[in-house]
Amino acid sequence: MPALDAILFDFDGVLTDTEPVHCACWAEVLAPFGVTLTWECYRDHYVGVDDREVMRELAADAHPPLDWQVLFAQYPAKKLLFRERTLAAPPFDAGLDGFLAELHRDYKLAVVTSSSRLEIEALLVAGGLRKHFDTVVTAEDVTRHKPDPEPYLEAARRLGATSALVVEDSVNGQAAGRAAGFEVLPVTRPQDVPALVRARLCRVARSL
Repeated sequence: MPALDAILFDFDGVLTDTEPVHCACWAEVLAPFGVTLTWECYRDHYVGVDDREVMRELAADAHPPLDWQVLFAQYPAKKLLFRERTLAAPPFDAGLDGFLAELHRDYKLAVVTSSSRLEIEALLVAGGLRKHFDTVVTAEDVTRHKPDPEPYLEAARRLGATSALVVEDSVNGQAAGRAAGFEVLPVTRPQDVPALVRARLCRVARSL
């Protein structure tokens, strides 16, 4: 196994699980337009998908169809609602701070997310975790989003990394990491991430 010089983390579903909060906030701001967004629909179809594409699909599926740009115009209201709810209680596991500090001694670290900087930066700061990441790549930093490899390639460029481990929960995110040419560690919930990453790094150490 090749030596790693960076670990690139998705945010939602990997460092924390705020997807239900995202869904609830979107559902609240879209309800006045007659759009019903359930957690089951959001979980199965929209996790890891750029918000513009989500609005296009919801608008096309509405009866009658809606202008997706009208729905996307609610994005600022959704961001503020999400910010208020998550900053009031940063949803991070108590052991995450120590885990990231341990990794940062040996690896460059980045967050690579399809969410906005307004949502992510403040939440990392509020949770005391921003100091562990050398860079944060958000929706505003790229022109093409996951499953395109651009977000992970941009993170690697900023870090000067050539051999990165991508930690991802969504199909789109995993596809983006592989398309960028990096090894992908699939995870299903944030609670499993420390053990899975440590196990992967132990295998690398034994192979060297």
